[in-house]
Amino acid sequence: MNLKSFFGVVILGLFVASCGNEYKLSLTSPKEIKVNEQLTLEVSEKENKPIDSIRYYLDGIRIEKNSAISNKKLGKHAVSATIFYAGQQKQLTNTVHFYAAQAPSIYTYEIINEFPHDEKAFTQGLEYRDGFLYESTGQYGQSSLRKVEISTGKVLQKHALDKEYFGEGITILNDKIYMLTWKKMKGFIFDLESFEQQGEFLYNQSKEGWGLTHSTDQIIKSDGTEKIWFLNLNTQKEERYIEAYTHDRKTDELNELEFIKGKVYANKWQRNSILIINPDTGAVEGVANLKGLQEKAGEKGSDNVLNGIAYDAENDRLFVTGKRWKVLFEIRLKKK
Repeated sequence: MNLKSFFGVVILGLFVASCGNEYKLSLTSPKEIKVNEQLTLEVSEKENKPIDSIRYYLDGIRIEKNSAISNKKLGKHAVSATIFYAGQQKQLTNTVHFYAAQAPSIYTYEIINEFPHDEKAFTQGLEYRDGFLYESTGQYGQSSLRKVEISTGKVLQKHALDKEYFGEGITILNDKIYMLTWKKMKGFIFDLESFEQQGEFLYNQSKEGWGLTHSTDQIIKSDGTEKIWFLNLNTQKEERYIEAYTHDRKTDELNELEFIKGKVYANKWQRNSILIINPDTGAVEGVANLKGLQEKAGEKGSDNVLNGIAYDAENDRLFVTGKRWKVLFEIRLKKK
């Protein structure tokens, strides 16, 4: 969205009858606002008829007419006003979108190492664990879970999904591999050593599965929109979400995820970039432009794009690859 639209307003009118007189009430709120600015709400009556009192609310919590909104989650929020007049009361509702206070930092990269990668692998998820990479691949009839030797790209272990499933992101936690499927609203749980399936879980709110990672206490999931979901470790139920926004727009089509140094790193579908997202607010704090890697990997086309982020925390190594890329890159991000 263009910041110029900040100065626009959305007006929701409600016509009510009271004592034979027609009240024409409107709630005015900004369409979008940065979280370092002040939210101002206004109720008016078209013919200036008397209003006894007004109570304002943000997401159901009472606020003042003019309120600071710092530290709020970004994205769509509900605003409302309860109006008392002529012995009656009415509620008006509206929406406002909160944007990040600042533009994201921009990063470039340097290549540290290059390793072979299976050029037939339609990479969906990538994870580092104990010196090996674990990778999930997509496409119906070709989806799989793999253990890969980094230095050679050799597939050491593989489990194929049934042909009805399109494999998506993975993460490893407590010696279990959690793996998403795309449109079946279902994920699988595998044993880390044997790759034997130990269970499955359903998406209870999101419609699709895209990327997967985890923090110390929650599983973190993308669904192809601007939303990032946080799942209960024990039940895998989606408990809350954030919405990824910059200072001037939402960032949707979030795909493969990795949790690095307290931030969510996310590929954006069909963009050779990584977004660095605050897991508390959804603010996009950084954008890493990885342009050039797809060409170096010898791939073209809108499908065979960057998709795969893995982090070796012990040695501070960042690995990236893409769909059907011949190369796995170890890179270092550099702030411009």
